[in-house]
Amino acid sequence: MNPLGKKRNLGPSYLRKRIAEDIVVAPGVFDAVGALVAERHGFSALYLSGSGVAGVQGLPDLSLTSLDEVVQEARKITSMSRLPLIVDIDTGFGEVLNVERAINEMENAGVSAVHIEDQVMPKKCGHLEGKTLVTEHEMVEKIVAATDSRKDKDFMVIARTDARAVEGFDRAVERARLYLKAGADGIFPEALQSIEEFREFHEKVPGILLANMTEFGKSPLLNAEELKDLGYRIVIFPLTGFRAYLKTIDGIYSEIKNKGTQRDIMDSLMTRAEFYDLINYFEYENEDREISAKAKKIMD
Repeated sequence: MNPLGKKRNLGPSYLRKRIAEDIVVAPGVFDAVGALVAERHGFSALYLSGSGVAGVQGLPDLSLTSLDEVVQEARKITSMSRLPLIVDIDTGFGEVLNVERAINEMENAGVSAVHIEDQVMPKKCGHLEGKTLVTEHEMVEKIVAATDSRKDKDFMVIARTDARAVEGFDRAVERARLYLKAGADGIFPEALQSIEEFREFHEKVPGILLANMTEFGKSPLLNAEELKDLGYRIVIFPLTGFRAYLKTIDGIYSEIKNKGTQRDIMDSLMTRAEFYDLINYFEYENEDREISAKAKKIMD
């Protein structure tokens, strides 16, 4: 059997089922092989950050990436991993019609959920200063466009609000309630600043809540069980893997430049055998041999 044929994505219904059962922990992945590593560790979902898509291209998270670029990365991940993928679509790549197209492209790429935010383009990282919000009416229009245009009703549209840092906590609650009324499947309150705020937000906003545990930001770093107890159903770790990759590769390149060899850091590297096992290398070889044998029988 074609090894790629085994990678049938579990999809939106599976994601909703897992959310109903327990808190979903979704590590941020930024390429397909990273998704395979995450799947190996038993996660039930994956997350693709807009900042991650920009970051691997050496770009800042300032709306510089296109819908096509994000879709391309999402498709690479869903083609290799069975796990449902949650994707950051920033502000929807434009206005209402752009949002509709974004949802269509994400569904076609095998994505299970997206979150869309209420910032003005060009957006900024949710934990930086100087953000500006669209009007509530503009955001409601985008939520309606997103939910009405999806083909699979299990496909999740999560509304992110950056209002905490711009308009204050109470306005973030008001916006979140309105976004749920507009049809959002869940709420992503960005940059809450204390465990008390996480607790109060859950008390005031019913429904599925997503927590962002990004490093070096405004939010306290809580673990999954703590967030579950606070009422959150999804927790993402957007750039932890990416930041670790950058730190590691920086050290590796420094070692090679300074010593002219990698001999002293071999124990820090994944072996060839380990990599081949991760990507099921020998299944591909077997498939090649089987097809060759079938073709030979036909020719004989």
